[in-house]
Amino acid sequence: MITINKGKLPIKVWAEESDLAGYDNALEQAINLSNHPIARKWIALMPDFHVGYGMPIGGVLAAAGGVVPNAVGVDIGCGMIAARTNLSASQLSNKKLEELRLKIHQLVPVGFKHHPEAQQHPFLEQSIDDPIINSQKAAIACQIGTLGGGNHFIEIQADEQQKIWIMVHSGSRNLGKKVADYYHKKSLELSGSDQQLPTPELAYLPDSAAEYSMYLAAMNYCLDFAVASKELMLQRIKLAFADCGMPFQIEQSIETHHNFAAIETYYGDKLLIHRKGAVKAEGLVIVPGSMGTASYICQGLQPAESFNTCSHGAGRLISRHEANRRFTHQEAVQAMRHVVFHVRHGQYDELPMAYKDIGRIIKLQGELIKPVHKLLPLAVVKG
Repeated sequence: MITINKGKLPIKVWAEESDLAGYDNALEQAINLSNHPIARKWIALMPDFHVGYGMPIGGVLAAAGGVVPNAVGVDIGCGMIAARTNLSASQLSNKKLEELRLKIHQLVPVGFKHHPEAQQHPFLEQSIDDPIINSQKAAIACQIGTLGGGNHFIEIQADEQQKIWIMVHSGSRNLGKKVADYYHKKSLELSGSDQQLPTPELAYLPDSAAEYSMYLAAMNYCLDFAVASKELMLQRIKLAFADCGMPFQIEQSIETHHNFAAIETYYGDKLLIHRKGAVKAEGLVIVPGSMGTASYICQGLQPAESFNTCSHGAGRLISRHEANRRFTHQEAVQAMRHVVFHVRHGQYDELPMAYKDIGRIIKLQGELIKPVHKLLPLAVVKG
């Protein structure tokens, strides 16, 4: 861990000096955070940090006196679910994996696709009085249980004992974005000269305003939606396996969020901990690699110095646009040759070469987490 002192508060980075090269924009965002009027203690950056909107992804902001919507992000509740099954890798040939991949695509809408009709899930009976959520009720019922696009994925994986795992990475879909955008606009409306903002992207809702509690309630609703959505996808994946003659039982299930805020106590102070692309390092946590590389199940070591936080993945090495420009289709096929996956022409932004080395990312945070399982990908479903 290294410390940067270029703002009002220190910035603690779980990385080495060489890892900072090429990340000037993300570091500038971290310095802005360190100068924020409601920031407390220090800013923490996980080893997978990279530039985000207003705040680095892989960043942690401890605050008192308000909430910064863009320090949570637009995909509120984005996270992972990993389920260990009673299946063995020896039972799944490449032919069977391709059959499963196609069947999952049939049952789980990906990208911008939604279910054609309202779904059934206990979560949909929940209700809060929020203008955005009230306006999205019909859409929510069709979006739940859908994967989305970007870096969201479904993977069939095998651990070191050749046990099959199912991993799902998804969030709150368009609902989270609408909530984030609405309350960021409210924060800008409430921003006065007294806020002394380092940048408008970091506008906040003061805890004296009604919108503060409203945002947190809407955020928590989005967290619950994201959990329910991943659970529904896991049910559909289980159905896909059964339809392909491979029924399974779930022996263990782990879930982690990586875009949220919560009141926690550190060094005797109650603080609102904003985690943007960062995981609470408590209990068993999921740290995925990039598409086609290993993912890890780890034990969180509850490190107070990182505000009890670890990385949420490998972290981008190059931008989506640059990856799609730089890599060829032949390179993409070669990079994914060991995994059952359909490489689409022109869509190379999630290839392993676009991301940092997940093995090194795990080592850089040895005081934050301890690896328990290393999961190797067998098949990938993406939007």
